[in-house]
Amino acid sequence: MFKLHPQLQADTVILGRFELSMVLLHKDSNYPWLLLVPQRNSVTEIHHLGEGERVQLMRESCRLSEMMTDLFNPVKMNVAALGNVVPQLHVHHVARFEADAAWPKPIWGIADLKFYPQAELTALVDRLRNALASEDFEVIDSADGISGVATDAGEVIF
Repeated sequence: MFKLHPQLQADTVILGRFELSMVLLHKDSNYPWLLLVPQRNSVTEIHHLGEGERVQLMRESCRLSEMMTDLFNPVKMNVAALGNVVPQLHVHHVARFEADAAWPKPIWGIADLKFYPQAELTALVDRLRNALASEDFEVIDSADGISGVATDAGEVIF
């Protein structure tokens, strides 16, 4: 069964999932900030994924970036897989603006974490889920019970 890293669970709200990856909203309201987390246990690097999974991750990343660009109209989309603090493979998608707290520097370590007020968070979650709504996106509220995820090699991971 797939397990989401505890730090990602604490820092994000689960929006749903694509074929390969969970889609998470970071709770830091300083930036529109989403993450893709491939549903593969013990994977820490993109090159650890099979070739088909890498292609799927790129499809999902482009889809997420396009949706964020349409929704937020940023000056720049920052997309990065770092993993220095959380080893589980995850890809950050951050909409950047010239007026944001860290512009033009990277977002890490610049501004104090600023949580969304609950009403704003609820509205944003609904807005993002509506923007992602399609055949290839499933709304989920938790990582519990995610199992039977097929790998690139055709095997099933539980």
